Amino acid sequence: MTATLDIATVQAFLLVADLQSFTRAAEALGTTQAAVSLKLQRLEALLGKRLVERSPRAVRLTSDGASFFDRARALMEAHDRALSGEASAAQSLSLGISDHAAGPELVPLLERLHAMSSQLTLTVTIGFSREMQDAYDAGRLDAVIVRQEGSRRGGEKLAEDEFCWFAARRFAVPKGEPLPLATLAPPCGVRAIAVRALDKAGVAWRERFVGGGVTAVVAAALAGLAVAPLARRIAPAGLIDLGPAQKLPKLGSSKVMLHSKVSDPAKLAALRMVAATFRGVAAA
Repeated sequence: MTATLDIATVQAFLLVADLQSFTRAAEALGTTQAAVSLKLQRLEALLGKRLVERSPRAVRLTSDGASFFDRARALMEAHDRALSGEASAAQSLSLGISDHAAGPELVPLLERLHAMSSQLTLTVTIGFSREMQDAYDAGRLDAVIVRQEGSRRGGEKLAEDEFCWFAARRFAVPKGEPLPLATLAPPCGVRAIAVRALDKAGVAWRERFVGGGVTAVVAAALAGLAVAPLARRIAPAGLIDLGPAQKLPKLGSSKVMLHSKVSDPAKLAALRMVAATFRGVAAA
């Protein structure tokens, strides 16, 4: 009897390869790590080849796994086209992301969503957590990734961000002058936390730069203009935490949450991929 490939097993292999983790792949599929591991074992037995190398820290493709990867991807794309039909309308997923949460996860997140389904049209909006939450509550967004604010309950925790005072290595705090700050404009919650912490500690400050997005705030900090309150996860190389040396007040941490009201199976699968990717990159 001719051996046949199981689509669900091939999908599990692709997720393990993309996410480099059995745990994250299981999260994306909504199943258990043991179930994903069993699928991979069966696939390797069917092909007679070892596809992945497992280690305590990572999962990597073998040379045979890398060779099979492109064929597996082509098979899944053909499978999706066969199910959807060329004339069917592409599905749409609208996702809002807090500017202070949109870190290094964004590129792999979009890559994996595209690889998962070329039929999915993505609308991604980046802005203040409060604005994204309001748009979600009003039904204008399918899902949001935002910082947890106030007494808001529910949602799925993706990461816990530690906020610190970041500046360029060459930056020198001017003696006898207020601390120059680079922040987002109100109603940025991170700005409010930073200003409140400085005021409580009796640290004089002045607004040196106001950015329309975190990218602009980071650029100002890298240029040596000011100190920026940022999550350690999104602070790029070239910035250092000045807090301990300058005895600045601690900013604490904030949870990054995923809120969704999606029920469509394809969109749910995409959001499971979003959550798994975010967790995987944030934990790296």
